[in-house]
Amino acid sequence: MRRLLIWTLAGLTSATLSALAFFPAAWLASIVETQSAGRLTLGDAQGTLWRGSAYIGAAPGSNDPVTPLLPGRFAWRVSPAVLLGRINAELENSEALSQPVSVTGNWRQLQVSPAALTLPAERLAALGAPLNTIQPSGQMRLSWQLLQLSRLKGNIEISGLMNLEMNDIASRLSPVKPLGSYILAFDWRKLKASINLKTVNGPLLLNGSGNISNGRFQFTGKAEAEKGREEQLANLLNLLGQRRMQDGREIIALEVK
Repeated sequence: MRRLLIWTLAGLTSATLSALAFFPAAWLASIVETQSAGRLTLGDAQGTLWRGSAYIGAAPGSNDPVTPLLPGRFAWRVSPAVLLGRINAELENSEALSQPVSVTGNWRQLQVSPAALTLPAERLAALGAPLNTIQPSGQMRLSWQLLQLSRLKGNIEISGLMNLEMNDIASRLSPVKPLGSYILAFDWRKLKASINLKTVNGPLLLNGSGNISNGRFQFTGKAEAEKGREEQLANLLNLLGQRRMQDGREIIALEVK
């Protein structure tokens, strides 16, 4: 009986390790969809959990194909040491990432190496409202310094700095193209982040600040047209918020609470 139990356990262990060794990358799509609340998925996933590739797309409807959100395919390598609680992984995409990204640590704390990610604004419409109405265009670049991620009581804490550069942004709702270039800066401190938005150039001036706290987003700012462009941007400004007078000038109040 003892010998039978030993051989049974050995067989189950062998079968489990074999299954893990060939864990198909396609199965990761459902995990990504769950973690992104149904917004994202993996398209044309190839390989295995340990070494594979796929493109990142918007999660499709029942009969819709996966729509790529980012250029190129993401290739990953994951060390089997993850089964022992040690994480050592690398993510590459020469078309979207400025350099390969390494993720190291354990199940409770991770470090993500510095890099930058190219985000074509046109593809964001696939994420649904309100982006599918605005139909943005332009180039966006999300860059970050070394990030620390920690898991605490079911929450993910982030520490580090991120910048979202939005260059030559335009919208189908406005005849003025481009509307401008902007920088949105994030200072993450565990479950909170301070946010600062400023205009680099362009006829549509956007400025403001806010925060993210426990998943709740708050923002207060203003939008206004560059002098001489008020009439051209009037319709778009009316869609952004409520008109107010500030220091003798009419502005649009941007508020999210």
